[in-house]
Amino acid sequence: MIHNKASPMPGTTPKAVNSVVRHLLATLLAGSMAFAPLSGAFAQAHDHTMTAQTSSDTAAPAAAPASADAPAVSYHNATIFTLRTGIAEGRMVYIGVGGDIEGKVNPTLMVHEGELVQINLINGEGAEHDIVLDQYAARSAIVVGKNASSTFSFLANKVGEFAYFCSIAGHRAAGMEGLIQVMPGPRSDMDSDMTDIVRDPADLPAPIGQRAPQVVRVDLETVELKGRLDDGTSYVYWTFNRKVPGPMLRARVGDTIEVHIKNAADSVMMHSVDFHAATGPGGGADFTQLAPGEEAVVTFKALKAGIFVYHCATPSVAHHIASGMYGMIVVEPEGGLPQVDREFYVMQGELYTVEPFGTKGEMEMDYDKLISERPEYFLFNGSVGALTKAHPLYANAGETVRIFFGVGGPNYTSSFHVIGEIFDHVYDMGSVTSPPLTGVQTVSVPPGGATMVDFKIDRAGHYVLVDHALSRAERGLAGYLIVDGPREDDIMHSGPAKQ
Repeated sequence: MIHNKASPMPGTTPKAVNSVVRHLLATLLAGSMAFAPLSGAFAQAHDHTMTAQTSSDTAAPAAAPASADAPAVSYHNATIFTLRTGIAEGRMVYIGVGGDIEGKVNPTLMVHEGELVQINLINGEGAEHDIVLDQYAARSAIVVGKNASSTFSFLANKVGEFAYFCSIAGHRAAGMEGLIQVMPGPRSDMDSDMTDIVRDPADLPAPIGQRAPQVVRVDLETVELKGRLDDGTSYVYWTFNRKVPGPMLRARVGDTIEVHIKNAADSVMMHSVDFHAATGPGGGADFTQLAPGEEAVVTFKALKAGIFVYHCATPSVAHHIASGMYGMIVVEPEGGLPQVDREFYVMQGELYTVEPFGTKGEMEMDYDKLISERPEYFLFNGSVGALTKAHPLYANAGETVRIFFGVGGPNYTSSFHVIGEIFDHVYDMGSVTSPPLTGVQTVSVPPGGATMVDFKIDRAGHYVLVDHALSRAERGLAGYLIVDGPREDDIMHSGPAKQ
């Protein structure tokens, strides 16, 4: 059911692409989620209006001012450090693990005022140890056996230099002492030469609803650009329309989808597109293998309603997907989807980098890690902090919310969960023609798969989007749903039950 309207020219051989890895920041999630408010430049107003966008992704939604009673809010991920106990130069010491502190003895830990700090302690040699910060009344558990570990966190709300040390008798004097430097003001939000590649989760087209089938034109451009992976870190992303994920496309069953795709002239790689919503050779990829500067048009019939992924299908397909080349197309059933107050668009992916998570400096994609499925980053919408610092989800108490959630991958299944909420409806595996599941806590979504979840927000507060494989939160994977409105004590409150 796919036909090619303009055959592409012969392709060129792909070349290696360099990337730059980032500063040591990740997300804290240890039993319950703590939030550290940022001050000054990080504060931002947010918009509770819904804005439609065309499938061609030619314009960003216009921002509207926040209501007068809605304070500007922003939140920061945790800054994480890992220390291993050991012996160096005849002394007992802490040795840095990963990032800027890799291999350093009793490293100075640099943080900024207002940051939530997590310290992981690993016992490296089997003696009894801990870490204490007197000025913050914070400490780890005592670790005894070799490779035993402990973790603790604190809010860096005091500026200055503070000692961390082992409180076991004689260990501090024997060399187990270092410094934490808390610098005034917030960490730089973004490097000026790095593009924000994050797709705002509120950036999606309006519902189709009730209408007759028609021809829907889609415009895609494959663009390679240096984008912000984290504070102080960039990566050369491969994208559809300069964002990760690519634009969410919307149609109804029976529509004819006419896709105009161009590979930017300054690209290094060949690119293409494979629509899981299409029936035909390669989902369209057979007709869209484009060298830099080439264009093609491919048309397919939307035969089945559902929530579908699209992605680049140029070898190495896993490399192209991991670098950001995935998106979603929603094919609504006849008559449209059930109405909700607010919709969001979120996709999960992985990045495979040469240097470990938390390392600064330039590096290349690690193909060995890619094919052996050992990612350094797990990400919502393309970067660390994408849905926390950069583009949180916003809603109001009493509203019904829908999240279109997909997994670009290329390799890991997600256990999608919103901490503090229960999904009223889950359209399992992206099926919108089957009865939805009800009262669901967590939904599994495989690579190249998608789902749609609906829920009513009964109480204001801060809710956290996670993959419930929770270790991934410490490799960048978390998002915030910030809900304004009354905090209904009948639903949840601190303290005993009220009579």
